[in-house]
Amino acid sequence: MSFDTPLIISGPLREPRQMLADQEYGGHSSIHDDAMAEKLGFRAGPIEGPTHFSLFPPLLSQIWGQAWFERGCISSHYLNMVVEGEAVRAFAEVPPPGATRTRVWAEKADGTPVLEASASLGPDHGQTLLETRMAALRPAQDLLILADLHVGMAGAEDELVCMAPEQHMGALYPFSLSQKLAVITETSPWYSDDATSPWGRAIIPLEMVSVLAEYSSRIAQFPVRGPAVGLFADQEIRMIDGPLFVGETYRIRREIVALAESRRTESYWVRTRIFDAAGERQKAEMLLNHATLKDSYAGYAKDAAPV
Repeated sequence: MSFDTPLIISGPLREPRQMLADQEYGGHSSIHDDAMAEKLGFRAGPIEGPTHFSLFPPLLSQIWGQAWFERGCISSHYLNMVVEGEAVRAFAEVPPPGATRTRVWAEKADGTPVLEASASLGPDHGQTLLETRMAALRPAQDLLILADLHVGMAGAEDELVCMAPEQHMGALYPFSLSQKLAVITETSPWYSDDATSPWGRAIIPLEMVSVLAEYSSRIAQFPVRGPAVGLFADQEIRMIDGPLFVGETYRIRREIVALAESRRTESYWVRTRIFDAAGERQKAEMLLNHATLKDSYAGYAKDAAPV
């Protein structure tokens, strides 16, 4: 007997840890600092969005196996902030046999949505959730914080990056991979033990691909006016020739691919391409919507007012 009943798999409730309370960028505290968050009208410093990405590999590897780590893509729109002490659970629709795309999401214990996302297996991902969202953006008008940016602007130079187990990841990410693995919501020996990994080398966890892609972002020198506080509003991580390996050197190239504005934010979308050290073979990429809070920029209402 066969049924067309849609099936859903889920993981357990997890309480992710806040590791960015001491984060600094542009010489000031970030939204993840409780005092800064409260100043901007939030109840506490939120846990960074990609932390929740760790909830999904157990589900997606159940659906697509090892290929998920090599050619998988998660494309997420963040919906509600999570603070330390709140529990979160991941869900995934089980696709039909042979399908390479499905819907995934995360909720708090009380059902409050945390994120919505598409998950897919390449090379043909179709149109991801963020590609759909980006295509629907209206052209930004009269930007102030982002007035000096333009679509097509590339980073100032290539960036060479690496993530060794004990390497401190800088002011943006004031911790090491080993420290993250001590508290990560979903553990795997593949993240730390070369011998157990199917690729013969420890792999960088999905949430830490975001760290690898962002911690050297200052080198891009995108002229965002400040000081101003931002947050991640949308994020996509795509493996092309994955996974990425612990201790491996990669070359990063960045480009601004969209600019947008809402009542509370000005946003710039950056596509970060991750290549091998020689810059010849692309291994992965990240699409990230940096939403900069207007209220965090001194005098925004006055400076943005029409003459």
